[in-house]
Amino acid sequence: MQQATREATPAAVGAETVIILDFGAQYAQLIARRVREAHVYSEILPFDTPWAEIETRKPGAFILTGGPESCIAPGAPHLPKEILESGKPILGICYGMQELARICGGRVSPGTTSEYGKADLKVKAADSQLFDGVSDLTQAWMSHTDTVTELPAGFVPLASTAHCALAAVGDPERRIYGVQFHPEVMHTTAGRVVLDNFLRRIAGLRDRWEMSSFATRAIAEIRQQVGDARVICALSGGVDSAVAATLVSRAIGDRLTCIFVDHGLLREREAEEVVEAFRDVMHLDVIAVDARTRFLEALSGVSDPEEKRKIIGREFIAVFEERARAIPGVEFLVQGTLYPDVIESKTAGSKSGAKIKTHHNVGGLPDRMALRLVEPLRLLFKDEVRALGRELGLPETIVGRQPFPGPGLAVRVLGAITEERLTVLRRADAIAREEIQRGASPEPWQYFAVLTPIQSVGVMGDGRTYADLIAIRAVTSDDGMTADWARLPYEVLQKISTRIVNEVPGVNRVVYDITSKPPATIEWE
Repeated sequence: MQQATREATPAAVGAETVIILDFGAQYAQLIARRVREAHVYSEILPFDTPWAEIETRKPGAFILTGGPESCIAPGAPHLPKEILESGKPILGICYGMQELARICGGRVSPGTTSEYGKADLKVKAADSQLFDGVSDLTQAWMSHTDTVTELPAGFVPLASTAHCALAAVGDPERRIYGVQFHPEVMHTTAGRVVLDNFLRRIAGLRDRWEMSSFATRAIAEIRQQVGDARVICALSGGVDSAVAATLVSRAIGDRLTCIFVDHGLLREREAEEVVEAFRDVMHLDVIAVDARTRFLEALSGVSDPEEKRKIIGREFIAVFEERARAIPGVEFLVQGTLYPDVIESKTAGSKSGAKIKTHHNVGGLPDRMALRLVEPLRLLFKDEVRALGRELGLPETIVGRQPFPGPGLAVRVLGAITEERLTVLRRADAIAREEIQRGASPEPWQYFAVLTPIQSVGVMGDGRTYADLIAIRAVTSDDGMTADWARLPYEVLQKISTRIVNEVPGVNRVVYDITSKPPATIEWE
């Protein structure tokens, strides 16, 4: 069958879009998030995106990101001339500032001293619109070697550091500005003020990026895309698929059918709670498939984590495909693709199809089914999806649900999977979650138990034991890209350990994982 097709993303907000041109920055997504947090819509595009494509988005302003290259090196990425000729306000950050200086006729020189990390920023032009409300001396985050050493005509210096005489510059008449520091990171004290000044005072952007307006627009676009066809959605119980399904349901009603596959690798009572929430609270048409025996048989004796993932993905596809074939007239598949997926897979603005990642529950499915994709969340970040879910009235049990791996507990039972080992992990995990929810404030971003293949000697009563070791993992994070271990109160850890050892047969030891990401990952497999 032909591959599922990904259609072009409709224009989102008209003339209030900020286009972020990416020169390879590690912080590009963070810039986009900060702009949206200021209630202005933004999109990230590669620096060499054709002007014809940029123009269709009706940009209201441009932000140029940093990057790993030197703008004065042979083969370096350069700003298309149409950006300058557009007359739109421009803010260059780090590499973006250097490229603006170069292309406008200034000079960029290799730095004699690199500048990384926190620096004292001296604002030289307090009356500049860019630094309105910023103190004369503030903290900024620097990361550069090359330096602007000669300003183009029309530009004036705005700020400096001990090692960078031109840490911020601007041409007020043309509304072109550059900052050598990173205003998007939290270490730049007044970074959000600087960005907001550019967006509101300099660029004059007034429209507010709100979830209520996005929901209305998304529902209308789904109706236009789908027409009278039937649509299916694979529900995992996670917030992404739940919000995507709700939007499509609001758009086309009972022509959406959701398929929830219980692979037997969910947490305690999770399958029942998810189906109840989807059917009774969200009022979706849900087909619940009990495939627990099938998955456990397929996973029997398998210990390698990557092999587990492949088996689960293959079996999920087979079960989902069997059920989907029994629904006549289906032409579309709902996919909870998020904006980071679009950016990382280099499909932003692309009309071509892209294979769904294998770690998602529907991994590989487009290669097997002649369906077009409906991706109502592909312009949103994770936190925006949660906000949209709340706007749509979804229960907090769904909207606030922790990230959960597609393979479920298969990657938290280290080694071979059996029903007995799953039962041990489910009970230990439930205890850990109960005590953390009861005693940790603020609640960590993600927390769970891991059943290790390690057994150790213990003493219970007057007898010797040789039983399993449970590890507890709790982390703080914004988006899962980086994470730190949560400093849970000692009394919470004590209650978790005491309850697990006393209440879960076959466990006599509990440890707490205090490793950050990086170097570790959040999951153990």
